[in-house]
Amino acid sequence: MKHLYKRSAYLLICVLWAHVAAAQVGAPTIKSKLNGIVLDATTKQPLPGAVIKIKGTTHSVAADENGKFSFVTGQTFPYTLVVSFIGFVQQEITAKGSPVEILLKENLSELNEIVVTGYSSQERKYIASSITSVSGSVVQDQPSGGFNQLLQGKATGVQVSSNSGVPGGGITFRVRGNNSINASVDPLYIIDGVFVSNSDPISAGLGNQQASNPIADLNPSDIEDIQILKDANATAIYGSLGANGVIIVTTKRGKRNTSAKINLNSFQGWSTAINKFEVATGPEVALLTNESRINTAIDKGEDLSAVVLPFPNPETQPTYDRISGLFRTARTSNYEVSTQGGTDKSTYYVGLGYLDQESIVKPSDYTRYSARLNYDNYLTDRLKIGTSINFTRSNRNLSGSDNNPQGVINSALFPRSYLPIFKEDGTYARYGSFDNHLALIENLDSKAVGWRTIGNVYGEYSIVPGLKLRSSWSLDNSSEYDNSYSSTLISAGIAANGSASSTETKNLVLTNEQVLNFVKSFGEDGKHNINALVGNTINTVLNESTAATGTGFAANSLRSVSVAATRSGTSSRAESKLLSFFSKVSYTYNGKYTIDGSIRADGSSKFGINKRWGYFPSGGVAWRAGQEDFIKNLNVFDELKLRASLGLSGNQNGIGSYAAQGLWSSGANYLEQPGISPSQLANPDLTWETTRQFNVGAEFGFFKNRLSIVADYYNKYTYDLLLNVPVPYRSGFASYLQNYGSVRNKGFELGINSTNVASTDFKWTTNFNISFNNNKIEKLASDISLGASGRNISILRQGYSVNSFQLYKQLYVDPKTGNAVYEDVNKDGLITSADRQIVGNALPKYTGGLTNNLSYKSFDLSFFVYFQQGNKIMNMNDFFMVHGGTQANIGFLPRQLDRWQKEGDITDIPRLTTYSSNPTENGGAANNYGGNVASLSSRYLEDGSFIRLKTLTLGYTLPVAVLKKINISRIRLYAQATNLLTFTNYGGLDPEVSSQSNNQNTAGYDWATVPQPRTFQIGANVTF
Repeated sequence: MKHLYKRSAYLLICVLWAHVAAAQVGAPTIKSKLNGIVLDATTKQPLPGAVIKIKGTTHSVAADENGKFSFVTGQTFPYTLVVSFIGFVQQEITAKGSPVEILLKENLSELNEIVVTGYSSQERKYIASSITSVSGSVVQDQPSGGFNQLLQGKATGVQVSSNSGVPGGGITFRVRGNNSINASVDPLYIIDGVFVSNSDPISAGLGNQQASNPIADLNPSDIEDIQILKDANATAIYGSLGANGVIIVTTKRGKRNTSAKINLNSFQGWSTAINKFEVATGPEVALLTNESRINTAIDKGEDLSAVVLPFPNPETQPTYDRISGLFRTARTSNYEVSTQGGTDKSTYYVGLGYLDQESIVKPSDYTRYSARLNYDNYLTDRLKIGTSINFTRSNRNLSGSDNNPQGVINSALFPRSYLPIFKEDGTYARYGSFDNHLALIENLDSKAVGWRTIGNVYGEYSIVPGLKLRSSWSLDNSSEYDNSYSSTLISAGIAANGSASSTETKNLVLTNEQVLNFVKSFGEDGKHNINALVGNTINTVLNESTAATGTGFAANSLRSVSVAATRSGTSSRAESKLLSFFSKVSYTYNGKYTIDGSIRADGSSKFGINKRWGYFPSGGVAWRAGQEDFIKNLNVFDELKLRASLGLSGNQNGIGSYAAQGLWSSGANYLEQPGISPSQLANPDLTWETTRQFNVGAEFGFFKNRLSIVADYYNKYTYDLLLNVPVPYRSGFASYLQNYGSVRNKGFELGINSTNVASTDFKWTTNFNISFNNNKIEKLASDISLGASGRNISILRQGYSVNSFQLYKQLYVDPKTGNAVYEDVNKDGLITSADRQIVGNALPKYTGGLTNNLSYKSFDLSFFVYFQQGNKIMNMNDFFMVHGGTQANIGFLPRQLDRWQKEGDITDIPRLTTYSSNPTENGGAANNYGGNVASLSSRYLEDGSFIRLKTLTLGYTLPVAVLKKINISRIRLYAQATNLLTFTNYGGLDPEVSSQSNNQNTAGYDWATVPQPRTFQIGANVTF
């Protein structure tokens, strides 16, 4: 494989050298000079950046900020100009002399846009694949670090959810559902041709919460557009990397022959909690505790006169407010500057950014410094070289919450509210296993500092018109330094007299690609069109980690592991390689009929020696029925396209680099002598997960394409799952990684875009999308139970979806006795583990979004509504704090006050008691909060559906006449509100939550998690 890298580099150097030398011979002959201007046909405003090309040649220029252009050429008048500009209909005109005025009409149809389809590009109207395009402007000027988070509700077939409200924190991003159980379910991200790692590099324990969103390392303001590849015909060209969908990001670049344009962007935001935790007051806790003691005595048959109440006078108990000390008004500051432009021979884009964002729960925060350079140079008319490089430094102040009893939120939420925050001597008070929340806020020292470089260099040579060779080398290099010190002022450091850890995690992705593209039109009137490519990829992934820990420090001011009394360390290294060959051909006849075919062969070092190669074919067809005369005669459709596709894609991500090999591990020491022991069984037949996907779609255009509709149905079947299958214990192992199991996702997507009004002064557009997905495990060796710190509330079971919840289904609380009654599944009259059943799952039945953009003269208004329906949330806060008195060191939530108290009460909260005898009795007191049910009741599982006004933005652009006086091209001022309104029946703080997100199979938990904030911000965009 090393020889392939060397040969590829040698080949490109030879090509570059030969043609640079050839470029020195002779000077071009000037036969004509052309000047002109490009204007909007409706408003007569200039269109800076419009591209003007002489048809049949490679000569092109871009209009300047005034819409003007000029070039000299070896062509003689007359000749045909091809003029294009994003958002406008491409036009061909004949230039008979100079000057010329070119008027472009706005393109109200998305079907004519150019779409990046994976190693090539096509006009959307000819594409036989399911691809969603999102403009970069959609993900800009918003208080979020990652662009992927901002795609929520903006594209069909995509489910996006923030796992918590922590800035830069983890998100859940799925394209057409969960395809796997053990392997990764995240899509492939490609940024300017670079395969980008999406693995979370932070090692600090945050309670099973995904600590970061690695894609937040890219500044959204640098993005030009985003393509989401969804069906097999689009993703199969990426083979084993494409089963979970592909996100292709193109960043901004300069345009040739344009003067420098400088952009300044800034916004300031203020975030607050929409809702805050509420706990029972001191008197209420005392009252409930007394009631539980009395009821327990009754259940035990004790003499009530002998019962001693813990709180003889409940109303005298104090209430200490811990919650207000958690929250703050969090500040967000964002500053960006960029410049772009180009000469006749080169283009450039340079962007710098700074983002500083606080969490609404102390003390977390996130800071990002970013820098980007995109540069292209046309060495000759045939040869172009260039680079894209992005540098990022990120700083995170980390704070564990979720199922961490010594987390900040847990330590404020769980202790009983009548207990003092400070001891009498003024030191921090602690209760049970919980720390003091103020001690944590003031003394936590857990920081993650990341450095990341994403970049590539390329050379592109046009061999003959239509035939182009491109070779590129890219890297994604990240280093994350996690440093934590637990002082003697917090629980984690008291027993050890201070403890520290330091971890460095390095991830390196190297990719070399060669792609030969051929695009040709031939035949009468160019009826035959071919778009073909062939290429290869060499990919190397290297992961390294070094960690050191220490305990016992002389003073809290000495925090380095090197000065600890006791020290230990560990390190790891893993490397994998992928070699790929691929080809794709697309043929279109007469602008009506398109047929696609592609195949990719992947060889991976991760798999067994018998099955390292996988082959992933796909095919698609499209029929532009709207171009047929019999459809045109209906006078209904402006555009009508039908398409279908079928193909295979694979998955190797998420398993270890040496997953197929037999491994031995150190540590099996004997009599102080080092030893090793087998730790993993070899599987020489281990191979790819494979996803077979069928897709049918239709695209419609009405009313001169002012209304467009895109509909898709898909059926994805993933088989040969990479699954840890249980094996007999006599083998010495618990499980064996092999290909077993299958998962199916099928669904329907609908996207509607409309231009409601398009007058000179007033414009109004609407986008609506909705996506349905049904997930089902069709084959599994056995049930897999997991989640909730060993309580196994989540389950994977054949016949059900992933992320299902297994609980005891509470039918009602008996109005007569106040005891909970559960469904007796096996009808044996008892409540046992056999009565535990699947009562819902964390996957929404559908998600969607509604966006409206309005503008009147210089004012603009937009609002975006997101919705999801049908998902369940396991409310672990209720689980622990509506406990009926069984948790002696934990307080109560106000919901406990709705408990049954007397005969005739109708409620879903049973009578308080700690009684534990007769645990199998259905309708008995033991299973109210203990017994066999042990609080694993469906009463804590809630509907997580919600509708949210996600963003509301009002902007004003200063008049051009005013700006000309101060030599500024554009100034836009705006105010924005985020998460302004939420409509939900969920009883927790926020329905957009997933506190156990570190495992893809335990979604849908709310466990002392930072909620989504409401943010108000003001900003300005200035262009010089």
